[in-house]
Amino acid sequence: MLILRSLAFNLAYYLNLVVWMILCLPVLAAPRRVFMRVARLWARSSLWLLRVIAGTRADFRGLEKIPAGGMIVASKHQSLWETFALLVILDDPAYVLKRELMWIPVFGWYAWKARSVPVDRKGGAQALKAMITRAREEIAAGRQIIIFPEGTRRPPGAPSAYKFGVAHLYAKLRAPCLPVALNSGLYWPRRKFIRHPGTIVVQILDPIGPGMPRGRFFEDLQARIETATDGLLQEAGAQRG
Repeated sequence: MLILRSLAFNLAYYLNLVVWMILCLPVLAAPRRVFMRVARLWARSSLWLLRVIAGTRADFRGLEKIPAGGMIVASKHQSLWETFALLVILDDPAYVLKRELMWIPVFGWYAWKARSVPVDRKGGAQALKAMITRAREEIAAGRQIIIFPEGTRRPPGAPSAYKFGVAHLYAKLRAPCLPVALNSGLYWPRRKFIRHPGTIVVQILDPIGPGMPRGRFFEDLQARIETATDGLLQEAGAQRG
């Protein structure tokens, strides 16, 4: 049954994605705010499919801690799930993503329309400077810059591998940072088609105000996210047991 439900969900998820991408092409001509509202509807439809077909729900905790205005959102990254699920809880997010993704037909057009923040991972200091410049523009517009500090998905329980780029971004933007912990990898594992029933929990943590020294911020951010994530994994394990 688990395999059949997972297969059914994956077929429905990608079919839903393709249909939305085709039907929403005219939205590319609309204002960006309109486009982002449509993207949020797509994200909600994906969460609905996951709940109805795979039996996987979402629990967003601590939403009252999200400050108004521009900020950095530093999220744990375990799954594809959070790349769209965070859309439903943030007012006007902009993702930091690999520059190569902007070159993908159709998807790249949408990423461009959303004013995502591309980064060339092989570009060194110059690429980092370009990313910060773009992020500063979006922060000034009151947007939330979503970054996954580890750069790639990490399995639940794997040793953390945070990149110092998030600390550079924090220091240069002088904006608050909102840490986010989650346990999505338990239910939507990376590089697997199985979708486990249960509840994915996203825990919004207390914001870190601007002005902290980079090194201290980097250590504090990692400690907060990893401690909270470990707690969510233990909670899920206890519920399963």
